[in-house]
Amino acid sequence: MTTAEIERNVKTVRAEIARAAAEAGRSPREILLAAATKMNDAEAVRAAIRAGVDICGENRVQEMLEKNAQNAYAGVPLHFIGHLQKNKVRQVVGLCALIHSADSLPLLQEISRVALKRGLVQDVLLEINVAGEASKTGFRPEELESVLQEAARLPALSVRGLMAIPPICAKPEDNRPFFLQMQKLFVDKTEIKYDNVRMDFLSMGMSGDYTEAVRCGANLVRIGSGIFGPRNTTTT
Repeated sequence: MTTAEIERNVKTVRAEIARAAAEAGRSPREILLAAATKMNDAEAVRAAIRAGVDICGENRVQEMLEKNAQNAYAGVPLHFIGHLQKNKVRQVVGLCALIHSADSLPLLQEISRVALKRGLVQDVLLEINVAGEASKTGFRPEELESVLQEAARLPALSVRGLMAIPPICAKPEDNRPFFLQMQKLFVDKTEIKYDNVRMDFLSMGMSGDYTEAVRCGANLVRIGSGIFGPRNTTTT
């Protein structure tokens, strides 16, 4: 995809976000746009940054490290948005401003351990398996209170909100019940009193359903193909 096409797509996504926000009585300035840069090279990432995305989000550690070595993310925060294995934590902590996919207590503990060793505090989002899908990781909604209590005991961890990936649906509005459930969880925890827990970010919505997510309260959306076009799934 050309630089001009990426720029045009970013403008289109911004316009759709603004329209959805207005329908919900919100300001589009509340919503951060993360470019999901998986399977896109450094030049495409730079084009998206020039076009005005707020964040770059990577799914794969090795790909992230390769592009970071090429200075691909200069100018915007880098987030990790894919499934994170414990043995890759040391490569992500401190490099990424925010880890979206903190999906288990052992992973939270490992993130805190590595961050503490490095003398920093790592920001994370708790991934919620909002539809209870066996194929996905994440905490069950009913676990959230106890998970926050455990996270509050981890000295080098800061929980900054929640993330979810609802089921793939034929129509974006089919995910509305899941988005509304996430919004309720998010709002219910905004007054939590733990020192290292703040509900700042509700990360939900991707290329196929981000407008519905914005209508339901998302303030961070993760857009891949909507910016970069369909991924070439024949490559690794």
